[in-house]
Amino acid sequence: MDRTEDGRAVGLVPIETMAAMSGLDFLSGLASGRFPVPPMAATLGFRLIEVERGRAVFRVLPELRHYNPIGSVHGGLAMTLLDSCIGCAVQTTLAAGLGYASVETKVNFTRAVGHASGPLLAEGRIVSEGRRICTAKGRLIGAEDGRLYAHGTGTCLVFPIGGT
Repeated sequence: MDRTEDGRAVGLVPIETMAAMSGLDFLSGLASGRFPVPPMAATLGFRLIEVERGRAVFRVLPELRHYNPIGSVHGGLAMTLLDSCIGCAVQTTLAAGLGYASVETKVNFTRAVGHASGPLLAEGRIVSEGRRICTAKGRLIGAEDGRLYAHGTGTCLVFPIGGT
């Protein structure tokens, strides 16, 4: 079994387990370490650190592995973090038996990210809750200085999962 640098298991939670829980309960399990770290989060080195209804926060420390050929952190890291915090903000509002998929994510980059940026936080907040379509917004900020690095919005499609 793969493990993160801090020893947490990397893997997937069975869909039946997810489907039996509200989105908030499931994400609380991820944040607390009760469930394994998702493979994408392990690959990029980010983790869910806070979750409450309508809100999700991830943390990452930019490293050399995140750099592109022109000497800054690849915009895909910011995009992935924003897509994750936006989607998880939506997920916190879902009842058991419901899942979501990102339909659209729009990101604006406001400054370059590098190792000198220090740790970053990606915070997502729900904007609109519908039965089939939800929207949320996200901000990528410096954890120590609050500087804005990117922001965006996303739309998610809500649907039944796990045969419920």
